[in-house]
Amino acid sequence: MIFKPKLVDTLRGYRRPQFVQDILSGIIVGIIALPLAIAFAIASGVSPEKGVYTAIIAGFVISALGGSKVQIGGPTGAFIVIVYGIVQQHGVNGLVIATFLAGLMLTGMGFAKLGAIIKYIPYPLITGFTSGIALIIFSSQVKDLLGLEMGAVPADFVDKWKSYATHVHSVNKYALFVAIATAGIILFWPKLTHKVPGSLMAIIVTAAAVHFLHLPVDTIGSRFGDIPFSLPAPGIPALDLSTLKSLIQPAFAIALLGGIESLLSAVVADGMTGGNHRSNTELIAQGVANICSSVFGGIPATGAIARTAANVKNGGRTPVAGMIHALTLLLIMLFFGKWAALIPMATLAGVLVAVAYNMSEWEHFIAVFKGPKSDRAVLLASFLLTVFVDLIVAIEIGMVLAAFLFMRKMIQISDVSLISTGPNDEKNDLSDKETIANYRIPAEVEVFEITGPLFFGAVYKFKDAIRLIEKPPKVLIIRMRQVPIIDATGIKTIAEVHKETRRQGTKLILADVGSKQVRQALGEARLLFAIGKANVTSSFEAALKRCSEVLKDAS
Repeated sequence: MIFKPKLVDTLRGYRRPQFVQDILSGIIVGIIALPLAIAFAIASGVSPEKGVYTAIIAGFVISALGGSKVQIGGPTGAFIVIVYGIVQQHGVNGLVIATFLAGLMLTGMGFAKLGAIIKYIPYPLITGFTSGIALIIFSSQVKDLLGLEMGAVPADFVDKWKSYATHVHSVNKYALFVAIATAGIILFWPKLTHKVPGSLMAIIVTAAAVHFLHLPVDTIGSRFGDIPFSLPAPGIPALDLSTLKSLIQPAFAIALLGGIESLLSAVVADGMTGGNHRSNTELIAQGVANICSSVFGGIPATGAIARTAANVKNGGRTPVAGMIHALTLLLIMLFFGKWAALIPMATLAGVLVAVAYNMSEWEHFIAVFKGPKSDRAVLLASFLLTVFVDLIVAIEIGMVLAAFLFMRKMIQISDVSLISTGPNDEKNDLSDKETIANYRIPAEVEVFEITGPLFFGAVYKFKDAIRLIEKPPKVLIIRMRQVPIIDATGIKTIAEVHKETRRQGTKLILADVGSKQVRQALGEARLLFAIGKANVTSSFEAALKRCSEVLKDAS
């Protein structure tokens, strides 16, 4: 079944002790999520309440319909780069439409059974663009960290730092002190207790200090004015053809990143709980959640790894915990939302810097960088392109580069050689019982052995090797015991060799065709029929036996 929410499994045999544990975990995660939702919204270039709307609406839907029992959904730092760019170029209404379209795409991906997509995203690529996003998040917060007196922060990475350098003389020492205090509390508070989140304590302490000491530091209220902390009326975004054309690529970027992030989070959660998520169901839930978020004017949402981990650590084991987290946020918004206006912008910047640091995973970055050169190339390409160009470009080029480098490796391990049976031939491994040296090869017979995949990247080796034949033999044996796969180009090359051998009066025999994929491909291309099933053998002994029959008939 493509769509089967984990909540359905949970309700069977759900017991009161687990319900109590889920409630406690949901409340804690809800408290953790509030400052993050506000911070992510502001950093994305939208008003703070939109982040809370997203955490409530999308968070509830992801837990209720998702394919992971412990996934916590909502706005995440990974989206900041994309969302900020969309808002700058297309406005908030354009973001709503892009989120709606991304939701449709994610839902379609789930029903198309693309849930295994995470398996095809190379780890160096993920590490590269994630670290790039972390650097961009940090860069976007320098204005509020230092309390610089400047206008809107430029979207381009280089322009950001040029603008910061121009306005560095306007540093607000009070804002810098608040940001440092925030980072210090987040860092050291867990050593005292894990029951109250460090980010929440940092917000309470710094907001109280700024308010009661009348420190000249920007707050959410002074920056955005009165904040409507109540759910808005739902509305379907207006779509037209020109809007769709301009927003289809940003929407795809949201869908792709949302799919990667949600499935990564689900995999991490599986590792922590020993569970097994349903990837296609998870994608469908993410799609529906983003559609619902856009309907209420929210921003893109996905699975949040840090909040999911917090849910697991606090005892949440069913989707009920995630639903309680969303309801907790709703109650906080309705009854305590007005106090959010007192939160200093420097505090939110400090929270986001902590998020960026955790997101950077610099240990993993260094580990990949010390690895093979091909992984290093993909890592640096995706990192630099994310920072200096665009996230979707980084993913696209990173995937293409990774594919080319992988093909290069496959070409390197592929080999085609004319086999000599002399006792001193270095190509013959005498420890291998199946080596050619252990067989008596008639003089009228030539034997080629292919090692590795026979695909379009390695076919030129096969063609070069075939040209080594000076005089057409009576029988040409192509041994394929170490050919795991063959593609259309490889099939075409085998067909051309068969055609040429027929013209020369040479009998072609394919030996040791043991791979199911290779035999199936030969059959579908009608080569088994053209060459003759008797001339396609599963062992080299059978090929030599067939060779003897051919030579006997020829004489």
